[in-house]
Amino acid sequence: MTDLTYDKLKANFPDAVLGKETFRDETTITVDAAQLLKVSKFLRDDPELRFNLLLDVYGVDRRDLGASPRFATSYELYSIPHNRRVRIEAPLADPAENGKKDTLPAIDSVTGVWGTANWLERETYDLMGIEFKGHPWLHRILLPQNWVGHPLRKDYPIGGEPVNFTADRDNPRFAHLGKQIMDTPTFHSELEDMDAEGHLVVNMGPQHPATHGVLRLAVELDGERVISCKPEVGYLHSGFEKTGESKRYEKFIPYCDRLDYVSTMSNNLAYVLAVEKLMDVDVPKHAQYARVILVELQRIASHMVWLGTHAMDVSGTIHALLMYAFYWREQILDIFEMVCGARMTTSYFSVGGLRWALPGAFEDSVRHFLKGFPEVIKDFETMLTDNPVWRTRLEGVGVLTAEQAIDLGVTGPLLRAAGTGFDLRKAQPYSSYDEFDFDIPTATEADSYARYKVRMAELWQSMRIIEQGLAKLGKGPHRTADRKVALPPREEISTSMEALIHHFKLVTEGYKPPVGRLYGIAENPKGILGFGIISDGTANPYRLRVRGPSFVNLQATDLMARQGLLSDIVTVVGSIDIVLGEVDR
Repeated sequence: MTDLTYDKLKANFPDAVLGKETFRDETTITVDAAQLLKVSKFLRDDPELRFNLLLDVYGVDRRDLGASPRFATSYELYSIPHNRRVRIEAPLADPAENGKKDTLPAIDSVTGVWGTANWLERETYDLMGIEFKGHPWLHRILLPQNWVGHPLRKDYPIGGEPVNFTADRDNPRFAHLGKQIMDTPTFHSELEDMDAEGHLVVNMGPQHPATHGVLRLAVELDGERVISCKPEVGYLHSGFEKTGESKRYEKFIPYCDRLDYVSTMSNNLAYVLAVEKLMDVDVPKHAQYARVILVELQRIASHMVWLGTHAMDVSGTIHALLMYAFYWREQILDIFEMVCGARMTTSYFSVGGLRWALPGAFEDSVRHFLKGFPEVIKDFETMLTDNPVWRTRLEGVGVLTAEQAIDLGVTGPLLRAAGTGFDLRKAQPYSSYDEFDFDIPTATEADSYARYKVRMAELWQSMRIIEQGLAKLGKGPHRTADRKVALPPREEISTSMEALIHHFKLVTEGYKPPVGRLYGIAENPKGILGFGIISDGTANPYRLRVRGPSFVNLQATDLMARQGLLSDIVTVVGSIDIVLGEVDR
């Protein structure tokens, strides 16, 4: 199907299309950067293509890949109407090669084509040092405005640059920076560039409990009415992508736990699926079913955190519900602890299957949970669904239509609450989801109450999937028999020299995937989680891109909050369901 995309682009823009590469059934079409805008509008608007969802924008420093020019921007596109994907890459000349050391490589912004690009282009500008001409507000987004350099470039040291804190701002070690960067503001909000005469500008966060983490919301108010609400992120930036490019593939799995730390199993699955596709690894059915059971348990646990905290934030009178929701989340964490020894930072999935076999009590423990949980959902619905306080705080608040959501790249329950039943588990099944019978809950009101109803319905569907998974699970190998990917069983090491050699090589050197690139996506509790990998044939990924659904979905905050009340911002943020570890990465 992606050949259609290439053929149509080649026919309509013969001078713009520079080449095509296919790897693992994913197509990368290289286009002339000067014609990117025309190509982008065609890809979005052509009836046979309709790439209406921009999943991701990121930069690639190709310095060590032998490619010229040095930089390129990549655009991961998805057509929801045609269930089709394609990657567009635009090479960018590096002005530094022509002696212009203070000039960044540049390309036109596609924010006028896909609104999603706003934050994603800012992130690429911030971390890769690529300028997007025509961007509405091109400032750093994760790092302070006075940060020196762009960390994702290959010539940027892994340990980072020295930063002169107040205690040693006059230290001669920082003379090379040219000025005292402590004299410039660290964070810079769009509101500071707006004419707010007659309006009050206030901060919510980064210490406000309802922001669910270190998130600053700069809110412009006309009385109690919200004129704009600009999220300021980056307080928790951890540099996961830069770190991942210095780690062997298997060693990055524990970092996935630290993204959305209430959806760790789901994060693990999305990443290992990407690496397995890169290496063309077959995973035994037993392991696939076990993965499905565990990630659906994780979806329930994640929704329990959302439900309990959201109810406490917006209603104030249902504090007991928080403890009740967390109690049942603890039942799931008990199962995780039994499976892998950890409750939150699980790291249980490995490339090729499961890190070790499921314990004997696993199935009985899951069935015990399934036996008690339906009554719990009914209790939650009794407390909330027709509660007048709950409905007043949620109905008609934070409306985000399907068209707006798709334009902003919003996925997950927010998109499905606007009437679009888009879920990767159905659209592009992975880990044997195509063998399961379940429905995708949707709503049409597109408000915070609709998002509540969708998530509550998802709890029932997750239980359906888990019950089917238990029936399918049976017995079988828990990981691939490919000894070049998975560690051999301990008993083999004692009797087989070949197994011992494989074990030694994997532990000391890791596996080395073939040269190629792909972009793996999976349906997490909060939306689409993506991992883009470029392999240069070594044991470390050359480029590791992470698309967090919390980061992309949070961009809709301003649109959802406008013309509401100040108190509605608490509802809006809670209904998005964010985790700042995934936002800042």
